[in-house]
Amino acid sequence: MITPVSSATHAQPTVQTKATLQPQAQAKAQPGPTDTVTISAAKQIVQEGTESSSQTAREAASGDNQAKRLLAREAAQHQSVK
Repeated sequence: MITPVSSATHAQPTVQTKATLQPQAQAKAQPGPTDTVTISAAKQIVQEGTESSSQTAREAASGDNQAKRLLAREAAQHQSVK
């Protein structure tokens, strides 16, 4: 025999607001792993030796310390030749 259920409680559906969704979205937005590439010292020396003076000047202007030292060394050599 089947008896009717007289005291059933229904769960209220929860509504997520934009404020509660925000922390979850931020937690999922993690950057992936980054790869770094290193060039051997010998390869760097060859590469620096074959670049043009205009490229060196651009790199020095953008803050490259090695390019700044190279330009200073070339300027000093140029002064001693005169």
